[in-house]
Amino acid sequence: MYRSYGNSLPNANSFMDVEATIRGLSQDLCTAFNTGNYDQVTALFALDGLFMPPRHEAAQGRQAIEQLLREYADAGYEDLRLETIRVDHSGDIATEIGRYAVAIRQPNGTAIADRGRYLHAWRRLGAWLLTADCWSSSLPVLK
Repeated sequence: MYRSYGNSLPNANSFMDVEATIRGLSQDLCTAFNTGNYDQVTALFALDGLFMPPRHEAAQGRQAIEQLLREYADAGYEDLRLETIRVDHSGDIATEIGRYAVAIRQPNGTAIADRGRYLHAWRRLGAWLLTADCWSSSLPVLK
């Protein structure tokens, strides 16, 4: 059985507080992406955070991540939704596993619905920040 380790800091968050915080931050990520506020998305990343999309080179650092997010938006990605399935944490480290859905607007006006799984690695560096974000589509590769 997994048991999180306590924290000796006063007013340390309980497990449910960490889980609620991580869930809320993931929803903040969705809202920021869906409203085109990519600087707000990247503010959720550690300074040396990694953004690792499928079939693409990883972007490291906030500036590179923001540029890649803009490329995804320009490619028609919109209406991102994240559903947290599980959060595990120990001290200042947390992992979040979930499902995502996103619409990919095509040049002809139609949209392709993509869905799959994601993994977020979080670290409490004063505030909880993403150190790594990666996902995997459940759909076959489009040709």
